[in-house]
Amino acid sequence: MKHLLGRLRAEVRATAGGLPGTYWYLWTGTLVNRLGSFVVPFLALYLTRERGFRVEEAGMVVSLHGVGGVLAGLVGGTLADRVGRRKTLLSGLWLGAAAMLSMGFAQETWHICVSAFLLGLLGELYRPAVSAAISDVVKPEDRARAFGLLYWVINVGFAIALPLAGLASRFGFLVLFVADACTTFLYGLLVWWKVPETRPEQAAPGAGSSRRLPSLAPFRDEVFLAFALSIVLTSIIFSQGNVTLPMDLTAKGMSPAMFGTVLGVNGVLIVLLQPFVGRVLGQVRRATALAWASALTGLGFGLHALGANPGVAAFAVAVWTLGEIAQAPAASAVVADLAPTEQRGTYQGAYYMLWALSASIAPTLGAWVLGHFGSHALWGGCLVVGLFAAGWHLAIADARRRRMAALRLTRTDVSAALD
Repeated sequence: MKHLLGRLRAEVRATAGGLPGTYWYLWTGTLVNRLGSFVVPFLALYLTRERGFRVEEAGMVVSLHGVGGVLAGLVGGTLADRVGRRKTLLSGLWLGAAAMLSMGFAQETWHICVSAFLLGLLGELYRPAVSAAISDVVKPEDRARAFGLLYWVINVGFAIALPLAGLASRFGFLVLFVADACTTFLYGLLVWWKVPETRPEQAAPGAGSSRRLPSLAPFRDEVFLAFALSIVLTSIIFSQGNVTLPMDLTAKGMSPAMFGTVLGVNGVLIVLLQPFVGRVLGQVRRATALAWASALTGLGFGLHALGANPGVAAFAVAVWTLGEIAQAPAASAVVADLAPTEQRGTYQGAYYMLWALSASIAPTLGAWVLGHFGSHALWGGCLVVGLFAAGWHLAIADARRRRMAALRLTRTDVSAALD
């Protein structure tokens, strides 16, 4: 174990080499924020146990939070391009902290519903700005490993936050809300203190441009839309792990404690493997890496059709985790390359919106399939959809290669990575 940790530390250092200081302040702030990410995973439990909501009422409130998250991608991305990365980060983080406190102190149903929506909107507003800022300051050839390292630290922080949340909840759920708000506010302070505006001067909006917000620009981009289809399909599969997977496995006799252990394989593998993936992905075409990501995600969830045996279930989680590890850095780097310099925030916001939208659709869709056709149809459908998404990634690769080749003739901020 000591040897493995030493190898991991060495690989993180090697992966981190050459990344600029502004990136590390964003990286550190993300870690601080994720260490306090207590509330969202426990939101439904809080509403049913502490506020006396019925299950369907709690589901509605969680859905409102999801709707806010969908809008956060569009709004946050637009603001990052219109008013700048730094202002969007500060406003999103500090207003998100206020929304978290509002949620914690809310008593009336209307107040809880409004706070949940605002928490989704304001609490996620900063994400596109972070990705846009990283695209601004990191060299094109280093973006994939920069995004991969950011994704890694998000999971490290979340893995630490979950057990801390369980301990802190003994003192009352309000402690979770206050702690979450404090870490978010601290991230804002770090941005205010150390992170300058990173938006390139040539990307600043010109006179009269405020009349036409570029929020929907990515959805008029045929190459991005083709890429988005595979992302949505893959993320719908992945989101089944939040609702239908625990429903199915516990219905088949797996205890909640055992399910938690099985699902923990996901976090452990991401923490141990993500830093090593960058070098491997750098040797293959991005379309191939993304195709493997979708195929492994579909295959992993398809394996859950084999039953609730803990060993089989853990192996299935390991397979779809490999897909998750492969997709995260490659997909973000593709979005950064496709985005015009003046619309980096907008494109990253659209990418986050795809994930938020999928997370909103997936529970209802998966539960409907599970309820009407059974678990074999659900997990078999995940396998089919994952394989289709993999094939689609390969089918659209030529169009993206032609776009990238054309962009490289006029821009220096497009990576040399092969698609």
